[in-house]
Amino acid sequence: MNGKHKRPTIKQVASAAGVSTQTVSRVMNDRPDVSAETRGRVLKIVEDLGYQPSALARSLIQQRTYTLGVVTAGLKYIGPSRTLSGITNAAEEFGYSLLLKELPSFNTNNVVPLLQEFRSHHADGVIWAVPEVGENREWLSDPPADLEIPIVFLTMEPREKISVVSIDNYQGARMAMAHLLEQGYRHIGHISGPLDWWEARQRKAAWQDSLVEAGLEVRDNYWVEGNWSSASGAQAIEILFQQYPEMDAVFSANDQMAISVIQIACQKNKRIPEDIGVVGFDNMPESPYFCPPLTTVQSEQYIVGRVAVEEMIKIIGLSWEDQEMRSPAPIMLTPTLIVRQSSLKH
Repeated sequence: MNGKHKRPTIKQVASAAGVSTQTVSRVMNDRPDVSAETRGRVLKIVEDLGYQPSALARSLIQQRTYTLGVVTAGLKYIGPSRTLSGITNAAEEFGYSLLLKELPSFNTNNVVPLLQEFRSHHADGVIWAVPEVGENREWLSDPPADLEIPIVFLTMEPREKISVVSIDNYQGARMAMAHLLEQGYRHIGHISGPLDWWEARQRKAAWQDSLVEAGLEVRDNYWVEGNWSSASGAQAIEILFQQYPEMDAVFSANDQMAISVIQIACQKNKRIPEDIGVVGFDNMPESPYFCPPLTTVQSEQYIVGRVAVEEMIKIIGLSWEDQEMRSPAPIMLTPTLIVRQSSLKH
């Protein structure tokens, strides 16, 4: 004997449980056509023997590789990194491995070699986790032919016949604005994200629509464009204080820029929230520890990643003909408003 433990086989599990190998396979694949008593007996033997099904065998039987391609970009940003975390955890729970590709920039449109590589690795599907920025969805108007691989897109404007999972950025920003208006603020400035991002345009549109519906004036000097960074937030709030002196609140398109709003306001001896209210977006982990703690919109990017994996697994379960015929409805996840001291005027 060489002293090495051999890996238990499905035949050993079946023999110990007194069932056929087909029954063990049905139990391991969570099929319903097995009695509760038999299922419990098989699972106990599986645990006792430490049996683990062969991923290769499973893929050959079910004609799947249990691999998902994931395309991402900008992992230095909170949103994309949270989304990837959700994808990774959900894939692991469902028994899928990931083939990850990070694009050099958000604007990459040369996607054919990338999709061909996923196809050459026999990926069951692709999760396109790159946010919609500029013209980086242009290739969808003339998609590559004959690749026959399902794709779920994240964080983009809904389109016909395309599976999309996203946060309802517009609704989240409406929540933020409704809260500020309810608190009595009437001169609400806005620091937007870069407007080549679909998310930033949605949040700015909600800011503008909320003011108009409240009967309040909207002017170009009431907002400044940032680039999601804290440094850009500092520059933007300095400009807003100069060109909008009556401003009594700021809706920042993300928490990183809101940090700078709080800091610069304090440097100018403005009290928060008495002199100026502040609301952000994203609910990054540090938000409760700002001084004062920041009111923000919780965008659940982690959940976006999880839902994308769940949606992809549903699609993979369909025949290719059914995948072609389906008319997917976009999945828009509703964010929540987290109210803290930075905006509680009353």
